[in-house]
Amino acid sequence: MVEIERKFLVTSNAFKSDALRENHIAQGYLNSTPERTVRVRIKGEKGFLTIKGKTNEAGMSRFEWEKEIPVAEAKELLLLCEKGVIEKIRYEIQVGLHLFEVDEFYGENEGLIMAEVELQSEAEVFEKPIWLGEEVTQDHRYYNSYLSQRPFKSW
Repeated sequence: MVEIERKFLVTSNAFKSDALRENHIAQGYLNSTPERTVRVRIKGEKGFLTIKGKTNEAGMSRFEWEKEIPVAEAKELLLLCEKGVIEKIRYEIQVGLHLFEVDEFYGENEGLIMAEVELQSEAEVFEKPIWLGEEVTQDHRYYNSYLSQRPFKSW
């Protein structure tokens, strides 16, 4: 239940032509403290409740627990969330052996496009596509919980 991921800014829309899937996502936070986040998400036609622990010093690893819940319950829980529900389209792109998830944000975070890749270890090597830009793994401003309270447009 440990998630290891790296985050990058995306430099162009070239990833869209290689997308295997895309889903609309709405997500909010019941708790967004650095020690733990409790997230409610609607992804396509499914609802999820996710708890994440504190990120390690390298900014790549943390505990993650996720459970699918009925979408009707997720909609109700979104009403209880802290201000700043995030809206985005998530594209899934296979690059070599890894699946990249690219999020194109809307609303108050419009203009931000970010990619994540999940790894088996922090030292794992992966192929970097041409549209992958600066790494922002250790920059807390790019955490979705931060973006929900301090949107990209306000930077």
